[in-house]
Amino acid sequence: MIEGLAVLGAAMPDLSVFQYNAVDNIFSMTVATMGAAALFLFMSRSQVDAEYRPALMVSGLVVSIACYHYFMIRHSWNDAYTLAEGGAGYIGTGAAFNDFYRYADWILTVPLLMVELVAVLRLPAAKATSLLTRLVIAAAAMIALGYPGEVIADPSRWTERVIWGGLSSIPFFYILYVLWGELTKSLDSQPLAARKLIEICRLVLLITWAVYPIAYALGGTPEALTAKAGGAVGAGGVVGLQIGYAIADMTAKAGFGVLIYFIARAKSSGSGEAAVAAA
Repeated sequence: MIEGLAVLGAAMPDLSVFQYNAVDNIFSMTVATMGAAALFLFMSRSQVDAEYRPALMVSGLVVSIACYHYFMIRHSWNDAYTLAEGGAGYIGTGAAFNDFYRYADWILTVPLLMVELVAVLRLPAAKATSLLTRLVIAAAAMIALGYPGEVIADPSRWTERVIWGGLSSIPFFYILYVLWGELTKSLDSQPLAARKLIEICRLVLLITWAVYPIAYALGGTPEALTAKAGGAVGAGGVVGLQIGYAIADMTAKAGFGVLIYFIARAKSSGSGEAAVAAA
């Protein structure tokens, strides 16, 4: 952890005005998206049956936590850069860009994402407990194994980052495999109105989660590691990493939370019967 904190204080790569603003704007958009989603989910709890309200509460907590952390991430990003003389680009101020906020967010929100999904499926208690235990352990392992590679900022340690990324991918793919299988098996027991939404949920999980390893790879090229160490080249990988993670988080948390609401709404009293009658 001490080494990780030292890396967070490393020199920041020089950025063009476009690169700096692209990251700053996506952080701003993420804060707004998470905040709006939190308001929507908390205010919509009364629109679903009581047994599905915990799922919306957990979903609202997820985006609330993410909103706070992205506010702090953006604040740290602003502190880490200043406009260069002449306005040709942005240079590091020497202040640390604390990217650990994102991992702190994932430590809290990824297990909660598992909870909200299992809650809205309304699986039998024994099965839900077993499933959540496996998913939460896998999520913790995924984050713990990914962080040591994330903080590497030495191009000579590129292979080491790849190893950590590969180890983190094992629980990552396990989570996707389990969730895809459980969502598929649950279809027959779900109301007709909810089945299509759950099928969409499977695709959303697969597509949005796929962005995370792509962003991790963008930030782990030798050029990107050189930039993280204060080099003059490879800043595009650093920018791609930040933008990729932000887009993935917006979709996997805010977008997924809204989808959870629609599933809960479809499964609430009257919704499923109405859909059957309409069919």
